[in-house]
This record gives sequence, structure tokens and C-alpha cells, in this order.
Amino acid sequence: MSENRDPIRLLAVRETPLSLDEVYAAVGDDTAGGTTVFVGTVRDHDGGKSVSALEYSAHPSAVQEMRRIAEKVAADYPVRALAAVHRIGRLEITDVAVIVAVSCPHRGEAFAACRKLIDDLKHEVPIWKHQIFADGEEEWVGAGAC
Repeated sequence: MSENRDPIRLLAVRETPLSLDEVYAAVGDDTAGGTTVFVGTVRDHDGGKSVSALEYSAHPSAVQEMRRIAEKVAADYPVRALAAVHRIGRLEITDVAVIVAVSCPHRGEAFAACRKLIDDLKHEVPIWKHQIFADGEEEWVGAGAC
């Protein structure tokens, strides 16, 4: 791997289904001994209530904010490669909502960097979740919470 190669390989917000294979391939690197992948899916409940579906929406700056966070993670950890994709639109139970992956020289670093990446994306990227409950109630969860 060239030392000046950007470790941020894939950042996207998409309306189409996400591909674990695409994200995993994006972080492949010969110098990495550990790769950690996190996949967030739509679950059938939240706060003791049955969930029917979710609708995600994103501010136009969402990918820019993802890049800012990815750059910070890459600066703070020995990241060889990093990727993050988030889905928007209507998602059904078990659909994949977000995938993040990080490759580092060692597994501990990869786990720590991946956790930091998903935690910061959830809290800082302007993606909003509209929960639709089985009883007909709805709830917005915002400011990046996903």
C-alpha cells in the first residue's frame, strides 16, 4: 500500500439496499491484519413497542459529515482502510440500515476504530429515523441517531 493513499475508501448515503460484500471489499488491504465490520439492521421493537418499519432521511450534508468523522477516526487510529454506507428511505424489519468497516494492522485497533466510527456516525451525522410502530403510532429520532 502506498503511504499517501487515502484510507477512506467508501462513504455513501443510498436509497438502494446496502452490500456487505461491497463494503468488505472496499476495506481490503495487504497491510491490514484485522478487519472489523459492523452491520446495523432494523429490529422489530424499540422501547418495549413493536416496530413495523423505519424511514430514514438525511440532510444533504450527511456525506460531508461522514467524511469529517472518517478523517478523524483515520487520524486517531492506524487505519489502513475505512468504509461507511447508510441507507435512507423505507426499510422493513431485518433490512440493513448501515454498514461500517475498518482495517488496521491488528484486531484490537480495528475493533476500537470501528466502534468509534459507528458511534460518532450515529451521534453526529444528520440522518433521522422515523419509526412506525405496529399500533399506528410514529416517532422521529433525530440528530444523527440511527
